[in-house]
Amino acid sequence: MRAPYRLVRSVLAAALLAGAAVVSGGCAAEEKPPLVVLGPWTDGEELPFKATLAKIGERTGRQYVYEGTRSLRETLVAQLRTDAPPDVAILNGQGELAQYAIDGDAQPLPPKVTGKAIGPWAPRLVVRDPEGNTEERAYWVPVRVDLKSIVWSRAGEERAGAEDAVWCLGMASGATSGWPGTDWIEDLLLQREGHYVYEQWASGALEWTDKRVRRAWLDWAEVLATDAEENAVTALSTSFESLGDGEFGLLNRGDCTREHQGSFIRRHYGLDVMPAPTSDFVEGLPSDRNVFEVSGDMAAVFKPSDAAWELILELTSSKAQADWVEQADPGERPYFPSGTAKMTGPNAPTAGSGAVLRMFRDAGQICLDASDAMPSTLRGAFQRAVLEFLEKPQDRDVLDGLLAQLEAERLLQKRADAFVLDDLCDVPPGRSSEG
Repeated sequence: MRAPYRLVRSVLAAALLAGAAVVSGGCAAEEKPPLVVLGPWTDGEELPFKATLAKIGERTGRQYVYEGTRSLRETLVAQLRTDAPPDVAILNGQGELAQYAIDGDAQPLPPKVTGKAIGPWAPRLVVRDPEGNTEERAYWVPVRVDLKSIVWSRAGEERAGAEDAVWCLGMASGATSGWPGTDWIEDLLLQREGHYVYEQWASGALEWTDKRVRRAWLDWAEVLATDAEENAVTALSTSFESLGDGEFGLLNRGDCTREHQGSFIRRHYGLDVMPAPTSDFVEGLPSDRNVFEVSGDMAAVFKPSDAAWELILELTSSKAQADWVEQADPGERPYFPSGTAKMTGPNAPTAGSGAVLRMFRDAGQICLDASDAMPSTLRGAFQRAVLEFLEKPQDRDVLDGLLAQLEAERLLQKRADAFVLDDLCDVPPGRSSEG
């Protein structure tokens, strides 16, 4: 459906150029059309990335148009339905990306780009082509990553066992409300049971009604019980980061002392707010697992061209990473799968960012965010279940009903062969070479 449009555009361009030649007595080259990049960053967070795209454009001679939205899935689905996808889309759900690959929308990486598909963020997929042949290919690359399984608090805050500790809690996040709660469940399961059980569950091989999965929900209920139950209900309408009136960061409210959140949240805090592993703050968790959840923003090509693949290579280059770091404020400087620790001089990490880097580098295992790896329908059901659970976190009948519903959805997705990701954990990239 795109071919006629390109033909008409080419004819019009040729006519315009011919007219220009008559007026000027010379000739001009056809201007290269801009590449559209769809991504998740908005409200000012996109500015360093847009500046990085401009720097890339200076090197490639191309123009890049960034379109940011918090409703990525809805926007991309609408664009695909109208046969008008972006050239490149940056998404944070590997399960969703896998479905785009299976449907033929996300394009497999060519050999020159495959080396940029770094695990665990970009596992290979076995996809069947229209002729029925199967091949293992990579379909996306991580351009920015974050560490999870961490708790933020101000200096001097007591950790596990502190009687006056109050957890910050906010679930509201537009169409994806509930994900801060799914992060909690995933992390508690990972810390208590280890990465093998975690991978089984995230890849659809372990029942939601399994006692180990149920225990993770009960562990979270115990965390919630340390505060008044009404605080859990209030969290349903509380943003995960916005305080209103241009203020951000739940720890800045003054009524809570610790926040379970990914490394991106540091952009809202000063140097006195530091991260530490979840196991330092939640009693009863093993302290020797040294495992962390990770998330990432992955770039995939939806409209293949030499220019699109060139952009993927540029986005994952050390030059673009250095540009991105230079353009960002200290608390917003991105992490990358490799090379992040090379920030020095004026761009050296802050104390909080440095602590995250050390946890990244020294981790025994890093595991992809479980719900990001799940089929999108199960991911959404998980988020909605968290919201319902928060209304009555101490009601075991409610919990058992929710787990039964999630198990039914797992079985449905299993029968549809929707679980295609199973290699979700790995050692940190480059750790062995760094010593």
